[in-house]
Amino acid sequence: MMKPYVISACSPADLNKKYFEERNIPYLCFEYELADTTYTDDLFESVSASDFYQAMVDGAMTRTSQMNQIGYEEFFESILQEGNDLLHFTLSSGISGTYNSARMAAEVMREKYPERKIYVVDSKNASSGFGLLVERAKELQESGMDIDTLHEWIEAHKLECHAWFFSGDLTFFIRGGRISKTAGTIGSMLRICPLMQVDSEGKLVVRQKVHGKRKVIRAMVEKMEEYAENGYDYNWKIFISHSNCLEDADAVKALVEEKFPNTKGKITIFNIGPVIGAHTGPGTVTLFFWGKNRAEIEKNA
Repeated sequence: MMKPYVISACSPADLNKKYFEERNIPYLCFEYELADTTYTDDLFESVSASDFYQAMVDGAMTRTSQMNQIGYEEFFESILQEGNDLLHFTLSSGISGTYNSARMAAEVMREKYPERKIYVVDSKNASSGFGLLVERAKELQESGMDIDTLHEWIEAHKLECHAWFFSGDLTFFIRGGRISKTAGTIGSMLRICPLMQVDSEGKLVVRQKVHGKRKVIRAMVEKMEEYAENGYDYNWKIFISHSNCLEDADAVKALVEEKFPNTKGKITIFNIGPVIGAHTGPGTVTLFFWGKNRAEIEKNA
């Protein structure tokens, strides 16, 4: 009989509370500041997504902090003491130091619980792309895959999870240093919507500079046409996330369904949570799907 194990994640996987609870996936809540008040990232249960992003538009400053090692130790122990092994997913090390905190916490827990298996996965992804990886892991667990095999599978395939995104408002990318002030100012004046990607190192990179929102939506879906698993026959799940711009997310969904008919009923839209949203601001839409290995694409580019 397969030993029981738990799949867990951090709140910036940007799935909602119902999703986590229905799938029995424990999640570690990060913290963020909004207008000098500290909140727990409880997946917009306390502060709604619309209120959070409107506050940013109104000038409220946001700030996030990395989860420390102690926080991970406490979270891991709450699972391990129940007698379970653990497979935990973290936000990409390319944009956050939380993977290292989780890795060090796991080392401490292995000494305390030597009979337990504890794996920490650097997702090399962010927001609901990180969440899509967790979803795949959960399905494989439910199919009967043991923790060692699942960990090996995830490490071998995680770079096949693609993350493409754009923003109609570059203000907060400029503020956070993701885009230079000069490039951002010129881009805003010319209505440039950069098409960005999470690369194989888990870092945010600009891939194309597109004029206008309608064109950048098409350009993003064209990336799925180019890289998607099984091409136009793609039939696995897709996650889309957005920061207070549901109309744009719906437009992406409609175009994906038009190009990939098997995806109807398999696309879920989530909010970009406050930890990621504090850096993107409102107006960002992301598309996550399974496709060709990102590292192989970059090597052959």
